[in-house]
Amino acid sequence: MRHPTPTPSDAPSSRQANFVNLEADSMNNKAARKIGLSSAPKPLNEARFLRSFLFAPIAMALLAAPVRAEDMDVIELGDENMAVESASAERAFPQTGAGWTTAGGTPQGTRFSGLTDITPLNAGKLVEEFSYPTGTKGSHQGSPLVVGNVMYIVTPFPNKLIALSLSRPGTALWTFNPNPAGFSQGLTCCDIVNRGPVYANGLVIYTLLDGNVVAVNARTGTQVWRTKVADPWLGETLNTAPIVVRDKVIFGSSGSEMGVRGSVRALNINTGRLVWRAYATGPDTDVLIDSTFRPYFAKDRGANLGVSTWPTNMWRHGGATSWAWITYDPTLNLIFYGTSQPGTFNPDMRPGDNKWGATIFARNPDTGKAAWAYQLVPHDSWDYDAVNENTVVDLTVNGVVRKVIVHFDKNGFAYTLDRATGALISAKSFSFVNWASGIDLTTGLPRVAANKLTHEGVVTNNICPSAIGAKDWEYSAFSPLTKLFYFGAHNMCMSYEAFKVTYIAGTPMIGANLAISPGPGGNMGEFVAFDPVRGVRAWAIREPYAVFGGALATAGGVVFYGTLDKKFKAIDARTGRLLLSKQLECGIASAPITFKGPDGKQRVAITTGIGFLNGGFVGGPCPAGTTFSTAGPALAGASVDLGANEPQSERVAATSGYVHVFKLP
Repeated sequence: MRHPTPTPSDAPSSRQANFVNLEADSMNNKAARKIGLSSAPKPLNEARFLRSFLFAPIAMALLAAPVRAEDMDVIELGDENMAVESASAERAFPQTGAGWTTAGGTPQGTRFSGLTDITPLNAGKLVEEFSYPTGTKGSHQGSPLVVGNVMYIVTPFPNKLIALSLSRPGTALWTFNPNPAGFSQGLTCCDIVNRGPVYANGLVIYTLLDGNVVAVNARTGTQVWRTKVADPWLGETLNTAPIVVRDKVIFGSSGSEMGVRGSVRALNINTGRLVWRAYATGPDTDVLIDSTFRPYFAKDRGANLGVSTWPTNMWRHGGATSWAWITYDPTLNLIFYGTSQPGTFNPDMRPGDNKWGATIFARNPDTGKAAWAYQLVPHDSWDYDAVNENTVVDLTVNGVVRKVIVHFDKNGFAYTLDRATGALISAKSFSFVNWASGIDLTTGLPRVAANKLTHEGVVTNNICPSAIGAKDWEYSAFSPLTKLFYFGAHNMCMSYEAFKVTYIAGTPMIGANLAISPGPGGNMGEFVAFDPVRGVRAWAIREPYAVFGGALATAGGVVFYGTLDKKFKAIDARTGRLLLSKQLECGIASAPITFKGPDGKQRVAITTGIGFLNGGFVGGPCPAGTTFSTAGPALAGASVDLGANEPQSERVAATSGYVHVFKLP
């Protein structure tokens, strides 16, 4: 297999590498120099190839450059005198309290807690109350839940649900083993992950990799219902975190890389019965589009665009799955979610806009009917999924309170949309971007750089961001006190070569080779505080590796996140100043939560464990020795150990993922 490799002539020039606001150039060169993006990456000494699909025709070259300790400092880009408003002014803002019952903390996905015990003055004193091994290796991407004095954790495959007592810290009350079909491990794209459960009506509900959804009695750990909705033999698997709206359990699926046809489903919470299913491609009747559908932009209007914007019948394998997050606005009674890339990575095989790939949908949760849709990247040529969270917030824009969703896309732009109409209010870059010079607010279209388009049989170099995204699925957090969003981000570019591929059920339908390298400045990740109204960063923290951990913001003025290099961090929400850094046994690909313990005092929890995709940036999975067993037709009986590049002392240190709980002394 040939892997495209960036050439020296393709390295960004100092002019290109400056971090700028591509819409209005409002982030000046002085700020860019402070973030260290004024020069091209250093020459690379080694290349590590990560095969993110063990059976697939795609390889990503992770070209890691050395990062100095001083590069980890906070980079100030905003007003250091930013005022933090009183919490009383924001009492109505969606926030968590004593517990944590859904992946986004709130149905709106704010990941903001009203707890105030932990502050910038005492966060550095946090100590571990207890840790608990999950007994499972692999990427632990789901956040725990806390209901009363019980914590619930869902593991990667085999998707066990563990209930821990908080009254007797570190004691398991019960473990529910759903025994999912083992063959599904070999029929999924990007590791055997699970993004967590949801709690409602006395049930803990979550998806299984083998296409089932299960509801478990939260008190006894017994199964209440189980519904099979997807067929892994066709490449469709489940790893998303559901949400609950009244009596509906709503979730998406995975498998775009396997040529499936994406959809979102709703089940009845009491019975598990299918209530509605909305496809992402195909005729309007399948997409649940009717006469009430009101897309804002002309490019998204027309009948049966899910068919007519594709070559004949290719919409049947059009991908556009929704494998990440769903949010909900109770005032408008609308859910919001995004779809992934449109099927094969080879854009020449699918001329047309390819609706509704790389799209944000607003739907009625009771009926599934689409209210509006906005396709961010028509005819996606770079694997720029739009699956990242759509956070429901109210922002004051030009003196007017606007009801919006805010979406940080893989493509490097931060989109603010009116959540009732889909009107685009703002679209500013939050990372170094060169595939497009901006987003046209009148048409909703990206201003694409012609020299960054990808084609079959052609190597296109130095595309920024990479297919990993300027930000991927890792959850952001929003604080109504600072008016800032916080999120882990990636600083990577890529070379891209598309090739022809054929659909065979249950096998990859990718059609591209990717070579990924550090972006400007040489660091591969950062943690960003972003002002959605001004459309600029307030500050950023440079990290050596891509940040796959989600964020948590609190009313105490502290933000938490974790890193691939095994650190759990607390920072000042206003300035980004480091308050705490705890070294753990493995890297972090999950988002922290906070809650009240039985004593009424605030706790913070995080899970550890990284798998093949994110572990590829740091020498392999942790715990090491993780195997990806493939019992399916692609590579029957094969297994691969990707931990061999780690030092032996590191490889034997951890044998399981863990949940860690911290408290003040």
